[in-house]
Amino acid sequence: MTAAIETKIFINCHIKRFISDMIGLIDGRLIVVERFGKVNLLTSDGKLQKQLPISDGAWSVTQINQNTIAITYPWQKDIKIFNMENETVTKVIKLDKECRGLSFSINSLAVGVDSDNDDKDICIIDFEGNTLKSIPVETKTYLWDLVYCNNKVVYSDDGGKAVYCYDESGKQIWRYTQDLDGPRGLCMDAYGNTMVADYVTGRITVISKEGHDSKVLICKEDGQKHPRCIYFKHNESSCLICDLHGEYLSKFHLSSG
Repeated sequence: MTAAIETKIFINCHIKRFISDMIGLIDGRLIVVERFGKVNLLTSDGKLQKQLPISDGAWSVTQINQNTIAITYPWQKDIKIFNMENETVTKVIKLDKECRGLSFSINSLAVGVDSDNDDKDICIIDFEGNTLKSIPVETKTYLWDLVYCNNKVVYSDDGGKAVYCYDESGKQIWRYTQDLDGPRGLCMDAYGNTMVADYVTGRITVISKEGHDSKVLICKEDGQKHPRCIYFKHNESSCLICDLHGEYLSKFHLSSG
């Protein structure tokens, strides 16, 4: 797999905080979340369409269907389900712990939670807030970022300079530490490989689905500084990267070779 930055798009809105998450919507638009702040809806070319009418304090976002997204609010200890069409919060899922990383798969949500005794768990929950599975995991920091796909959860631990993969039974499938210094944003390609954005080294690294092999796709020398979030566009076999400060988006295509 090879890649090279194809275009760099400057975001034309004033981001007041560091970026905590970014996703691409089914219709091609983007959502960029300011850390504990506002949720920005952008066009596919980086222009601000609007700030969603939802309270500040957001951390992570995931899309559920064409018109619905879910957003974590760590300090409020809840997940808000938001309808994009009528711009209203349709449901609030209350949790008893702080929640950060969030990802949707099929009919459930995976959310990273932190208990009072500093234990970290990834909970698989339904839309009524019922915990279907609770997976205790190893991490030196909060569960900032995770991806839930194919009955597996991959999460980054920037404090431990590692990326982990667990199955739903709680078994650790792999742990990757090679040349990582600040792994944060994650996404999966169509083959189950994981791409990780390292905001310290400036690298985008792809890890094979078995966790055995890896390759640096993009590095700081390619003009990529402080990559924070990464999103894989399945219909184009391309990726978008958002930098930590929310100043620009970088786009690159993936090819075999």
